[in-house]
Amino acid sequence: MTSSIRDRTQTAAPSVVVLEAVRRREPQALAAFFEQHFDHVYGLVYRLLGDRHWAEDATQEVFLKLHRAAHTLDPDRDPGAWVTTIAYNVCRDLWRSGAYRLSRQSISIDDPDHGDGAIPSNREDPEGELIAAEREKLVQDAIGRLPESLRAAVVLREYQGFSYEEIASVTGTTPVAARKRYSRALAELGKLLESTIK
Repeated sequence: MTSSIRDRTQTAAPSVVVLEAVRRREPQALAAFFEQHFDHVYGLVYRLLGDRHWAEDATQEVFLKLHRAAHTLDPDRDPGAWVTTIAYNVCRDLWRSGAYRLSRQSISIDDPDHGDGAIPSNREDPEGELIAAEREKLVQDAIGRLPESLRAAVVLREYQGFSYEEIASVTGTTPVAARKRYSRALAELGKLLESTIK
């Protein structure tokens, strides 16, 4: 993978020594690796799943899978891409599960446990902050209503900053298919947001 994924998925690249320790499943190295990637994983799965509770469960599942697969980590390759692919695959498995589909049908926008998806800001303008939070909530709700393949394309492109090649690598498609899915996702988002605002 490219260094651009590494730049977006972690604060500092772990050394080869740390990655070798992760491969050997040394507890301190695993803890440091997990801590380094936690915010990225939780943010990604939250945006893909659209629900705080599912995101918490999925994040735990991602780290369990990372722990089980630590021996497969190649210290010469970008660990961020590996983490992102595992996180995406956990979300994809959840999308296919009956329990997730059933829970998505019964979620209310007004449900306080659903979470608003807004990222806190440091603005000193309370009215502007409220408007921005409401706008973010509308966008997150619309993203949550997209089909999974379109949702993944828009989240990876807009929130993770991935190129079409990187999206294709994570989702197992081609760059052309990733671009088409992203374009379709934007068109669908436009329709969803337009109908919400009216």
